[in-house]
Amino acid sequence: MTDAVVVGSGPNGLSAAIALAQAGIHVTVIEAADTVGGGTRSSELTLPGLIHDDCSAFHPMGVASPFLSSLGLDEFGLTWAWPEVQIGHPLDGGRAGILHRSVDETAAGLGIDGEIWRKLFGPLTEDFDDIVQDFLGPVVHLPKHPVTMAKFGLKALQPARLLGHRFATDEARGLFGGVCAHSFYELGKPTSSAAGLMLAAAGHRYGWPVAVGGSQAIADALAGKLQSLKGVIETGREVTTLSELSADVVMLDVSPSAVVSMAGDKLAPRIRRAYEKWKYGPSAFKVDFAVEGGIPWTNEDCRRAGTLHVGGTYGEIAAAEKESYRGTMPERPFVLVGQQYLADPSRSQGDTHPVWTYAHVPHGYDGDVVEPLIAQIERFAPGFRERIVGQFVRDPAAMAAYNANYVGGDISTGANNAWQIVARPRLGVDPYATGIPGTYICSAASPPGGGVHGMAGFHASRSALRHLAG
Repeated sequence: MTDAVVVGSGPNGLSAAIALAQAGIHVTVIEAADTVGGGTRSSELTLPGLIHDDCSAFHPMGVASPFLSSLGLDEFGLTWAWPEVQIGHPLDGGRAGILHRSVDETAAGLGIDGEIWRKLFGPLTEDFDDIVQDFLGPVVHLPKHPVTMAKFGLKALQPARLLGHRFATDEARGLFGGVCAHSFYELGKPTSSAAGLMLAAAGHRYGWPVAVGGSQAIADALAGKLQSLKGVIETGREVTTLSELSADVVMLDVSPSAVVSMAGDKLAPRIRRAYEKWKYGPSAFKVDFAVEGGIPWTNEDCRRAGTLHVGGTYGEIAAAEKESYRGTMPERPFVLVGQQYLADPSRSQGDTHPVWTYAHVPHGYDGDVVEPLIAQIERFAPGFRERIVGQFVRDPAAMAAYNANYVGGDISTGANNAWQIVARPRLGVDPYATGIPGTYICSAASPPGGGVHGMAGFHASRSALRHLAG
């Protein structure tokens, strides 16, 4: 019987393992941590009984994922839940840009920009399921929906600044800039619109749900699916060299720099050079809060929003993202805020709620960002500071210690610049192949990139199966 070993149990590693097991291969997953999940773990970080997501928190692409949605993960305990409002973008004076599931409802709240929003996101939402099949595919592939993908590509290749200038109001421009900022990239650069277009359209098509009980439920469901296919999972075991492994197929849900460290001289020089040149992006400085009574946002819709993008106007966000990408700590960083408990009250204890936040900071930043982060929230929610009854901090170094794939605190496992979107983790017809027979990389550094969708693992498994067959 053919054997496979998967190193790393993030969504991509578990997805690769499941796809191989479905093909009749005996699979063993090896995880260095004591629990599976990688970025999809949850913990009681502040006060007993409050459930915080350790990294990934909202999962529009998890619901949209062609592979994950095919697995019947509800049978293994995964339940999605949605907030009333998908995204809030607070502005000074109690204003806000608000994204609802409905394109029309969102447009209605954007005043004179409503029709522009509708024209931009109406067609993307209608075509989303076709677009996602190609967007979440390998870089080199024959599009299944070439005309639809070409229309999307013409927009996605543009800088966010260019598309954002279609809007006249701070509400619409800020809302668009906030979703684009998920790429941790300069908003004036080509391709910086791509993530924002997909995430906003996903919000309209599928919403921005959370996993009931915490993101750990996603990993646990994937692990349950794998075990139902007779897959084996070993936790608490760190793999440092490939020589420790003996299998027909080895899947590496690790960063390119970790592949170099593990493979040693087994890597061909040109592939080693490509992995060594892989650029890591800005970092996340994460703070989890226990908040009595929730965050007192000035804008009422923001009090109902599961996700909030806190950074002020589009111009402020663009400036902060440019600084952090170029290695300068912004005075007012872009901050993501999660109120998962609104969709999943089981995470709270009475009127004390877990609040998830992180700020975008320069790669490997070693300063303290707690006060600037709190100040950004306080700016739009006066009185927030007085409601904090507990907090837990993970700076970039601690993020890297939590998950070795987060090199320097980069939770995307690589900068999302234009070159690395095309050549991830190297330029090649089969980017998953490491050049070592039977060994493949399947982390977020491989196509289609970051996010809880499992597609990098799935595509890497297809590559492995093709080589086994032929």
